[in-house]
Amino acid sequence: MAHTTLIEQKFRDPFVTAKGETRGSVDWRGLKTLWLNTGTLCNIECRNCYIKSSPKNDDLVYLTLADVVPFLDEIDALGEGAKEIGITGGEPFMCPDILRIMEAVLARGHTLLVLTNAMRPMMRPKIREGLLSLSEMYGAQITMRVSMDHHSKTLHDAERGASSFDIACEGLAWLAANGFAVAIAGRQDLAESEDEARGGYGALIEQLGLRIDPADARALVLFPEMIEGDSPPEITTACWGILDVDPGDMMCASQRMVIRRKGAGRATVTACTLLAYSPEFELGDTLAAATEDPVQLNHPWCATFCVLGGASCSA
Repeated sequence: MAHTTLIEQKFRDPFVTAKGETRGSVDWRGLKTLWLNTGTLCNIECRNCYIKSSPKNDDLVYLTLADVVPFLDEIDALGEGAKEIGITGGEPFMCPDILRIMEAVLARGHTLLVLTNAMRPMMRPKIREGLLSLSEMYGAQITMRVSMDHHSKTLHDAERGASSFDIACEGLAWLAANGFAVAIAGRQDLAESEDEARGGYGALIEQLGLRIDPADARALVLFPEMIEGDSPPEITTACWGILDVDPGDMMCASQRMVIRRKGAGRATVTACTLLAYSPEFELGDTLAAATEDPVQLNHPWCATFCVLGGASCSA
Protein backbone atom coordinates (compact mmCIF):
# COMPACT_ATOMS: atom_id res chain seq x y z
CA MET A 1 0.00 0.00 0.00
CA ALA A 2 2.85 2.36 0.90
CA HIS A 3 4.48 1.64 -2.45
CA THR A 4 1.33 2.64 -4.30
CA THR A 5 1.15 5.87 -2.29
CA LEU A 6 4.75 6.68 -3.13
CA ILE A 7 4.12 6.18 -6.87
CA GLU A 8 1.08 8.45 -6.69
CA GLN A 9 3.18 11.18 -5.05
CA LYS A 10 5.89 11.14 -7.72
CA PHE A 11 6.34 14.14 -10.03
CA ARG A 12 4.00 16.37 -8.01
CA ASP A 13 6.19 18.86 -6.16
CA PRO A 14 8.48 20.78 -8.53
CA PHE A 15 11.26 21.01 -5.95
CA VAL A 16 11.02 17.83 -3.87
CA THR A 17 10.65 14.18 -4.92
CA ALA A 18 8.19 11.74 -3.39
CA LYS A 19 11.03 10.48 -1.20
CA GLY A 20 11.73 13.97 0.11
CA GLU A 21 14.92 14.50 -1.88
CA THR A 22 15.83 17.68 -3.73
CA ARG A 23 14.61 17.42 -7.30
CA GLY A 24 17.12 17.82 -10.08
CA SER A 25 16.95 20.98 -12.16
CA VAL A 26 18.73 22.37 -15.22
CA ASP A 27 20.15 25.87 -15.59
CA TRP A 28 20.13 27.71 -18.90
CA ARG A 29 23.47 27.45 -20.73
CA GLY A 30 22.71 29.49 -23.86
CA LEU A 31 20.67 28.89 -27.01
CA LYS A 32 21.63 26.00 -29.26
CA THR A 33 18.26 25.18 -30.85
CA LEU A 34 14.94 26.98 -31.07
CA TRP A 35 12.06 24.70 -32.01
CA LEU A 36 8.95 25.92 -33.80
CA ASN A 37 5.93 23.67 -33.33
CA THR A 38 3.75 24.44 -36.33
CA GLY A 39 0.68 22.82 -34.71
CA THR A 40 -0.60 19.42 -33.63
CA LEU A 41 -2.69 18.74 -36.73
CA CYS A 42 -1.28 15.81 -38.70
CA ASN A 43 -2.37 13.73 -41.67
CA ILE A 44 -2.06 10.53 -39.62
CA GLU A 45 -2.70 9.46 -36.03
CA CYS A 46 0.15 7.35 -34.68
CA ARG A 47 -0.64 4.85 -31.98
CA ASN A 48 1.95 6.18 -29.55
CA CYS A 49 2.42 9.83 -30.55
CA TYR A 50 3.84 11.67 -27.54
CA ILE A 51 2.17 14.94 -28.57
CA LYS A 52 -1.15 13.35 -29.63
CA SER A 53 -1.02 14.71 -33.17
CA SER A 54 -3.93 13.72 -35.41
CA PRO A 55 -6.16 15.03 -38.21
CA LYS A 56 -8.47 16.46 -35.50
CA ASN A 57 -6.17 17.68 -32.72
CA ASP A 58 -5.67 21.44 -32.99
CA ASP A 59 -4.82 22.04 -29.34
CA LEU A 60 -1.68 23.66 -30.73
CA VAL A 61 -2.75 25.73 -33.72
CA TYR A 62 -0.73 26.53 -36.81
CA LEU A 63 2.09 29.02 -36.28
CA THR A 64 2.14 31.96 -38.64
CA LEU A 65 5.10 33.87 -39.96
CA ALA A 66 4.03 36.76 -37.72
CA ASP A 67 4.29 34.43 -34.69
CA VAL A 68 7.81 33.40 -35.61
CA VAL A 69 9.46 36.69 -36.58
CA PRO A 70 9.69 38.18 -33.03
CA PHE A 71 11.64 35.13 -31.86
CA LEU A 72 14.00 35.37 -34.83
CA ASP A 73 14.47 39.04 -33.95
CA GLU A 74 15.34 38.04 -30.37
CA ILE A 75 17.97 35.63 -31.65
CA ASP A 76 19.45 38.37 -33.83
CA ALA A 77 19.58 40.64 -30.79
CA LEU A 78 21.68 38.07 -28.92
CA GLY A 79 24.50 38.80 -31.36
CA GLU A 80 25.70 35.20 -31.25
CA GLY A 81 25.34 34.40 -34.93
CA ALA A 82 23.47 31.56 -36.60
CA LYS A 83 21.59 28.97 -34.55
CA GLU A 84 19.83 25.72 -35.30
CA ILE A 85 16.10 26.18 -35.84
CA GLY A 86 14.02 23.02 -35.63
CA ILE A 87 10.53 22.71 -37.08
CA THR A 88 8.19 20.07 -35.76
CA GLY A 89 4.48 19.34 -35.36
CA GLY A 90 2.06 17.67 -35.98
CA GLU A 91 3.05 17.52 -39.60
CA PRO A 92 4.78 20.81 -40.49
CA PHE A 93 3.86 20.65 -44.17
CA MET A 94 0.18 21.03 -43.28
CA CYS A 95 0.92 24.50 -41.87
CA PRO A 96 -0.17 27.16 -44.41
CA ASP A 97 2.85 29.37 -43.67
CA ILE A 98 5.47 26.60 -43.61
CA LEU A 99 7.40 27.67 -46.72
CA ARG A 100 7.39 31.32 -45.65
CA ILE A 101 8.59 30.36 -42.16
CA MET A 102 11.37 28.21 -43.61
CA GLU A 103 12.48 31.02 -45.91
CA ALA A 104 12.50 33.56 -43.06
CA VAL A 105 14.70 31.27 -40.97
CA LEU A 106 17.10 30.47 -43.79
CA ALA A 107 17.41 34.07 -45.01
CA ARG A 108 18.83 35.02 -41.60
CA GLY A 109 21.56 32.41 -41.99
CA HIS A 110 20.31 29.80 -39.52
CA THR A 111 20.47 26.07 -40.15
CA LEU A 112 17.09 24.38 -40.39
CA LEU A 113 16.11 20.93 -39.17
CA VAL A 114 12.64 19.97 -40.40
CA LEU A 115 10.86 16.97 -38.88
CA THR A 116 8.33 15.42 -41.26
CA ASN A 117 6.66 12.12 -42.02
CA ALA A 118 7.45 12.76 -45.73
CA MET A 119 3.94 11.71 -46.71
CA ARG A 120 1.22 13.40 -48.75
CA PRO A 121 1.40 16.90 -47.20
CA MET A 122 5.07 17.19 -48.13
CA MET A 123 4.53 15.65 -51.55
CA ARG A 124 1.90 18.13 -52.75
CA PRO A 125 3.11 19.86 -55.93
CA LYS A 126 3.12 23.35 -54.36
CA ILE A 127 5.19 22.15 -51.40
CA ARG A 128 7.64 20.21 -53.54
CA GLU A 129 8.08 23.23 -55.80
CA GLY A 130 8.71 25.44 -52.78
CA LEU A 131 11.17 22.98 -51.24
CA LEU A 132 13.15 22.76 -54.47
CA SER A 133 13.32 26.56 -54.63
CA LEU A 134 14.56 26.77 -51.03
CA SER A 135 17.06 24.01 -51.67
CA GLU A 136 18.45 25.85 -54.68
CA MET A 137 19.06 28.97 -52.56
CA TYR A 138 19.89 27.49 -49.13
CA GLY A 139 20.47 23.77 -49.64
CA ALA A 140 23.48 23.46 -47.35
CA GLN A 141 21.50 24.93 -44.44
CA ILE A 142 18.60 22.43 -44.61
CA THR A 143 18.28 18.95 -43.12
CA MET A 144 15.07 16.98 -43.53
CA ARG A 145 14.59 14.43 -40.75
CA VAL A 146 11.97 11.84 -41.66
CA SER A 147 10.12 9.89 -38.97
CA MET A 148 10.14 6.13 -39.57
CA ASP A 149 8.81 4.28 -36.55
CA HIS A 150 10.47 1.08 -37.63
CA HIS A 151 12.61 -0.29 -40.42
CA SER A 152 10.06 -3.00 -41.16
CA LYS A 153 6.83 -2.30 -42.99
CA THR A 154 4.82 -4.45 -40.57
CA LEU A 155 5.78 -2.65 -37.37
CA HIS A 156 5.81 0.78 -38.98
CA ASP A 157 2.30 0.35 -40.41
CA ALA A 158 1.04 -1.07 -37.12
CA GLU A 159 2.05 2.23 -35.50
CA ARG A 160 1.15 4.65 -38.31
CA GLY A 161 -1.53 3.00 -40.41
CA ALA A 162 -1.78 0.80 -43.49
CA SER A 163 0.48 1.78 -46.41
CA SER A 164 2.19 4.53 -44.40
CA PHE A 165 5.56 2.80 -44.76
CA ASP A 166 5.48 2.75 -48.56
CA ILE A 167 4.28 6.37 -48.75
CA ALA A 168 7.02 7.56 -46.39
CA CYS A 169 9.64 5.67 -48.38
CA GLU A 170 8.42 7.41 -51.52
CA GLY A 171 8.91 10.79 -49.83
CA LEU A 172 12.34 9.82 -48.53
CA ALA A 173 13.43 8.71 -51.97
CA TRP A 174 12.19 12.00 -53.48
CA LEU A 175 14.17 14.05 -50.96
CA ALA A 176 17.33 12.03 -51.62
CA ALA A 177 16.92 12.19 -55.39
CA ASN A 178 16.64 15.97 -55.20
CA GLY A 179 19.80 16.46 -53.18
CA PHE A 180 18.39 17.22 -49.73
CA ALA A 181 20.42 16.29 -46.67
CA VAL A 182 18.25 13.58 -45.11
CA ALA A 183 18.21 12.06 -41.65
CA ILE A 184 15.90 9.45 -40.15
CA ALA A 185 14.25 9.47 -36.73
CA GLY A 186 13.39 5.93 -35.70
CA ARG A 187 12.51 3.86 -32.68
CA GLN A 188 14.23 0.81 -31.39
CA ASP A 189 11.72 -1.99 -30.99
CA LEU A 190 11.74 -3.21 -27.40
CA ALA A 191 12.62 -6.73 -28.60
CA GLU A 192 15.74 -5.70 -30.54
CA SER A 193 19.14 -4.33 -29.58
CA GLU A 194 20.47 -1.02 -30.85
CA ASP A 195 22.84 -2.88 -33.18
CA GLU A 196 19.92 -4.86 -34.60
CA ALA A 197 17.90 -1.68 -35.06
CA ARG A 198 20.75 0.12 -36.83
CA GLY A 199 21.31 -2.93 -39.00
CA GLY A 200 17.64 -3.01 -39.99
CA TYR A 201 17.54 0.70 -40.79
CA GLY A 202 20.84 0.30 -42.63
CA ALA A 203 19.27 -2.25 -44.96
CA LEU A 204 16.36 0.13 -45.62
CA ILE A 205 18.76 3.02 -46.24
CA GLU A 206 20.69 0.94 -48.77
CA GLN A 207 17.47 -0.18 -50.46
CA LEU A 208 16.34 3.45 -50.88
CA GLY A 209 19.75 4.67 -52.00
CA LEU A 210 20.10 7.20 -49.19
CA ARG A 211 23.40 8.81 -48.22
CA ILE A 212 23.04 8.05 -44.51
CA ASP A 213 25.47 6.23 -42.26
CA PRO A 214 23.30 4.07 -39.96
CA ALA A 215 26.07 4.12 -37.34
CA ASP A 216 25.88 7.94 -37.16
CA ALA A 217 23.63 8.79 -34.20
CA ARG A 218 22.91 12.23 -35.68
CA ALA A 219 21.86 10.89 -39.08
CA LEU A 220 19.89 7.93 -37.71
CA VAL A 221 18.37 9.03 -34.42
CA LEU A 222 16.87 6.23 -32.32
CA PHE A 223 14.57 7.65 -29.67
CA PRO A 224 13.74 5.84 -26.42
CA GLU A 225 10.15 4.69 -26.08
CA MET A 226 7.98 6.99 -23.98
CA ILE A 227 4.83 5.49 -22.53
CA GLU A 228 2.20 7.76 -21.02
CA GLY A 229 1.55 6.79 -17.41
CA ASP A 230 4.96 5.16 -16.98
CA SER A 231 6.68 5.66 -13.63
CA PRO A 232 10.45 6.01 -14.03
CA PRO A 233 12.72 7.04 -11.14
CA GLU A 234 12.61 10.72 -10.20
CA ILE A 235 15.76 12.70 -10.90
CA THR A 236 17.43 14.19 -7.83
CA THR A 237 20.43 16.50 -7.53
CA ALA A 238 22.47 13.45 -6.56
CA CYS A 239 21.67 11.70 -9.85
CA TRP A 240 24.10 13.83 -11.87
CA GLY A 241 27.03 12.33 -9.99
CA ILE A 242 25.58 8.84 -9.65
CA LEU A 243 24.80 8.60 -13.37
CA ASP A 244 27.81 10.66 -14.49
CA VAL A 245 25.50 12.89 -16.50
CA ASP A 246 26.08 16.60 -17.15
CA PRO A 247 22.90 18.67 -16.71
CA GLY A 248 24.26 20.90 -19.47
CA ASP A 249 23.61 18.05 -21.92
CA MET A 250 19.87 18.09 -21.24
CA MET A 251 17.62 19.65 -23.88
CA CYS A 252 16.29 22.29 -21.51
CA ALA A 253 19.82 23.63 -20.95
CA SER A 254 20.03 24.95 -24.51
CA GLN A 255 16.73 24.38 -26.33
CA ARG A 256 13.25 25.90 -26.21
CA MET A 257 10.07 25.41 -28.28
CA VAL A 258 7.61 28.00 -29.57
CA ILE A 259 3.93 26.99 -29.56
CA ARG A 260 0.58 28.68 -29.94
CA ARG A 261 -2.33 27.22 -28.00
CA LYS A 262 -5.83 27.28 -29.43
CA GLY A 263 -7.51 30.50 -28.33
CA ALA A 264 -4.27 32.11 -27.14
CA GLY A 265 -3.53 35.68 -28.09
CA ARG A 266 0.09 35.00 -28.99
CA ALA A 267 2.76 32.33 -29.23
CA THR A 268 4.58 31.24 -26.08
CA VAL A 269 7.72 29.28 -25.20
CA THR A 270 7.96 25.85 -23.56
CA ALA A 271 10.98 24.26 -21.88
CA CYS A 272 11.42 21.58 -24.54
CA THR A 273 9.76 19.74 -27.40
CA LEU A 274 8.18 17.04 -25.22
CA LEU A 275 6.06 18.89 -22.69
CA ALA A 276 3.70 21.12 -24.64
CA TYR A 277 0.67 20.04 -22.59
CA SER A 278 2.16 20.62 -19.14
CA PRO A 279 1.43 24.24 -18.13
CA GLU A 280 4.27 24.35 -15.61
CA PHE A 281 6.72 23.97 -18.51
CA GLU A 282 5.30 26.97 -20.40
CA LEU A 283 7.86 29.60 -19.44
CA GLY A 284 6.91 32.89 -21.07
CA ASP A 285 6.10 34.66 -24.30
CA THR A 286 9.67 35.69 -25.11
CA LEU A 287 12.94 33.80 -25.19
CA ALA A 288 14.31 36.10 -22.52
CA ALA A 289 11.47 35.31 -20.13
CA ALA A 290 11.67 31.60 -20.92
CA THR A 291 15.34 31.32 -20.00
CA GLU A 292 15.47 33.20 -16.69
CA ASP A 293 14.92 30.36 -14.23
CA PRO A 294 16.13 26.74 -13.93
CA VAL A 295 13.82 24.04 -15.28
CA GLN A 296 12.69 21.62 -12.59
CA LEU A 297 12.72 18.04 -13.90
CA ASN A 298 9.22 17.35 -12.66
CA HIS A 299 7.89 15.06 -15.39
CA PRO A 300 8.40 11.33 -16.11
CA TRP A 301 9.74 12.09 -19.58
CA CYS A 302 12.52 14.24 -18.12
CA ALA A 303 13.81 10.97 -16.69
CA THR A 304 12.82 8.51 -19.45
CA PHE A 305 13.86 10.52 -22.49
CA CYS A 306 16.55 12.93 -21.34
CA VAL A 307 18.42 11.89 -18.21
CA LEU A 308 18.16 8.08 -18.39
CA GLY A 309 17.52 7.84 -22.15
CA GLY A 310 20.31 10.24 -23.06
CA ALA A 311 18.23 11.54 -25.97
CA SER A 312 17.80 14.94 -27.56
CA CYS A 313 15.51 16.11 -30.37
CA SER A 314 18.24 18.42 -31.66
CA ALA A 315 20.90 17.36 -34.11
